[in-house]
Amino acid sequence: MHFGPRYVQHNPLAADGAEGFKALLLFLREKFPQSHSTIKRVWAEDDHVILHVHTVREPGTRGTAIVDIFKLENGKIVEHWDVRQDIPEKAANANGMF
Repeated sequence: MHFGPRYVQHNPLAADGAEGFKALLLFLREKFPQSHSTIKRVWAEDDHVILHVHTVREPGTRGTAIVDIFKLENGKIVEHWDVRQDIPEKAANANGMF
């Protein structure tokens, strides 16, 4: 198991605990069965790991940029935060989100 004895969830749509995380993933998989995520970047420092992710929930859409922040204790996940930003059709700059 990748979770520690406690797991604090900061996403308001998911419950605390490993079962809450699992329930959220099952809900998303059921609602968006063709969803695909690509990890674009990973940062790890001390007891935190940060993922920069491109998620496309439905084929043919631009998708969403997601940043997941995990806190670890003894190599296990004990806390999670995330932020999401939809990828717009047109950006004000040419820098891209990834």
